Amino acid sequence: MSFTLTEPTYERYRAITNQNIHKYSEWERLDPELKEAVMVVSQVLPFRTNEYVMRELIDWSRVPEDPIFQLTFPQREMLDPEDYERIRTLLNNGASREELLAAANEIRFRLNPHPAGQLTHNVPTLNGRKLPGLQHKYHETVLFFPGQGQTCHAYCTYCFRWAQFIGLQDIKFEARETDDLVAYLQAHPEVTDVLVTGGDPMIMRTKILRKYLEPLLEIPTLRTIRIGTKSLAYWPQRYVTDADADDALRFFEEIVAAGKHLAIMAHSSHPVELATPIAQEAIRRVRETGAVIRTQAPLIKHVNDDPDVWAEKWRQEVKLGMIPYYMFVERDTGPKRYFEVPLARAQEIFAAAWRQVSGLARTVRGPSMSAFPGKVRIIGTAEVAGEKVFVLEFLQGRNPEWVGKPFFAKFDPHASWLDDLKPAFGQERFFYEEELARMAH
Repeated sequence: MSFTLTEPTYERYRAITNQNIHKYSEWERLDPELKEAVMVVSQVLPFRTNEYVMRELIDWSRVPEDPIFQLTFPQREMLDPEDYERIRTLLNNGASREELLAAANEIRFRLNPHPAGQLTHNVPTLNGRKLPGLQHKYHETVLFFPGQGQTCHAYCTYCFRWAQFIGLQDIKFEARETDDLVAYLQAHPEVTDVLVTGGDPMIMRTKILRKYLEPLLEIPTLRTIRIGTKSLAYWPQRYVTDADADDALRFFEEIVAAGKHLAIMAHSSHPVELATPIAQEAIRRVRETGAVIRTQAPLIKHVNDDPDVWAEKWRQEVKLGMIPYYMFVERDTGPKRYFEVPLARAQEIFAAAWRQVSGLARTVRGPSMSAFPGKVRIIGTAEVAGEKVFVLEFLQGRNPEWVGKPFFAKFDPHASWLDDLKPAFGQERFFYEEELARMAH
């Protein structure tokens, strides 16, 4: 496998934000209105990219329509017009940092920074004490947010965890050590899986990653360690040319040798991210450790709302030895309206893509909404008793007994989230709602 790195040689990624973007020729060639939009929107929503994304993944001749540009550079329509004009005016008038921050925070808290009960219902307790940096929504899986992993090589504009990156500590998930996680797992042997997430855990040096994860290898009831990461797409050098790339791969081998299943939950939004030689080399090297790479991404308007894009992505993933896992529906947070695709259209895109691929790629599930009750998949639409309906099922639920039970919602061509749907056949509520209401209190 051969690959070429553009100048300068990448030994460690160089973060690009609205503070230093002016140094880059690609930025200077942008239309002034596009540059203004990036500067205005990034006062509210986080912006961060790097040289690899800019020079290897974005086709600047297609900007602003280029999907990776849309995926990583803030767009004007991500803010409501009145909010955009408010921030723009403050910037143009030379407002103080304090004035800008106050306005930005007021907008941020209207954008549902932590959807689906993340702050209110997912934080577990041990001996009456809430455990910061952990979430436990589903019976067998705990999420763990290591403190040094709460940033990314580049930020996706749609990211539902955008609140992790804006400097508001009161709404940020992070754990500074693993003691609470170990104690919780020992007290809850039903938990078989830990998902290490962020941010991006693979932004950490290997010695820090080891500090967090080595204690988990001694817990016999823990079977699977999952690492959620976008690094294979946004910084494949992490596994090929970074100073501790080999150390990371040796640690992956040690996790597998300890009898744990290691699943790399790779965020793969577009086939362009899989096309570079260094990305393919990184994938090969990770797979050689015994880790399994599963891929997932949301369906995002302006980025991948095309069945041919998804079909090509899944085909390439299978070719590279990855397992297509989830197509998600964009969550009801942040700049959702700019990126959302109606559920009916989402199901059409999924079905049209699914029909194009072989059985090896049909491991993928979706479109799936990670909503407050659980992960709800749209199976399809149907005509039942003279009524057009969505056919739905839980892939995961706050009550495991909900999983796998088909249920029906009135067809609504404009609905884009579970909360927009109404029960079919004259029912007053969905089958799970009464129990869910008790859980909410």
